[in-house]
Amino acid sequence: MKILPAPFACLRKESRPVHLAIGMFDGVHLGHRAVLRQAREAARSDGGLSGVLTFEPHPSHLFRPESPTPMIYPPAAKQARLREFGMDLYLEQPFHAPFAARSATEFLEGLLATVPTLTSVAVGSNFRFGKGREGDAGFLHQFLGKQRVRVHAVDRVQAGAEAVSSTRIRRLLATEPIETVQPLLVDPYLVVAPVQTGKQLGRTIGFPTLNLPFTAEIRPLLGVYFARYRLAPDPPDAAPRPAVANLGLRPTVEESTAPVLEVHSLDEPGAGPGDTLLVELLQLRRREQKFSGLEALRAAITEDTEAARAHFRSLP
Repeated sequence: MKILPAPFACLRKESRPVHLAIGMFDGVHLGHRAVLRQAREAARSDGGLSGVLTFEPHPSHLFRPESPTPMIYPPAAKQARLREFGMDLYLEQPFHAPFAARSATEFLEGLLATVPTLTSVAVGSNFRFGKGREGDAGFLHQFLGKQRVRVHAVDRVQAGAEAVSSTRIRRLLATEPIETVQPLLVDPYLVVAPVQTGKQLGRTIGFPTLNLPFTAEIRPLLGVYFARYRLAPDPPDAAPRPAVANLGLRPTVEESTAPVLEVHSLDEPGAGPGDTLLVELLQLRRREQKFSGLEALRAAITEDTEAARAHFRSLP
């Protein structure tokens, strides 16, 4: 997937048809994928390129800076999931005051100017754009239809009695075990971050870890997880390494305010400080707790590791 900054100048010389999915896509979840699939399949049908046009940061940072909408995935994890889904292009439009002041017409005029071979656009049926949110799917049909650009407004996907939405997933991530949320995310919850040099405490008690900063705005339940990971240079189909991971504040050894993801590989780690890992949290083993000391912590980690090995042995 090619990542392009706005204003996407290099697309002005692109001769192939471009099919864009437009939206935030912060979780690349089941509902988002219905929109993304429309662009991807349209591109496959005519030998064109499938692209994502997204915005950073979320508009709420401009309009509600005191309470912005938290994103499920930071950009790095979102890009990784979009790449795995098979999107060709990632276009990121900075969302700032001058851009927010553009009318719906000005937004589309600018889009056509920078993507001359735009052939189709896919959006969610509730998509709004332009100053004052004046543009909607009907406006897209009216304006882009005159330019022979097809518009696909994709209905929301239902799962159970409720539509699949980022709002629903944010609520579940903060309150339910991660495996409860996975059917809506489709793929396991993903953390993408560089390995940092830690305090080497895990090594001293026999469980060395790869330590990653956790920067996502939505935090899953703190605790111990069965996990798997691969290095960022690995292809998406590379065999992941099994692991047990702790997402937490480490209350037994320090009172941290920023969570850290500590990944203990069940095989050779194959990574070190400076490497970027893609870590998938598969199942919550237990919630984070404070132990009486290092020996109690070591005993718990031993049990967690054995449980993780049994979990991976049981998989087909």
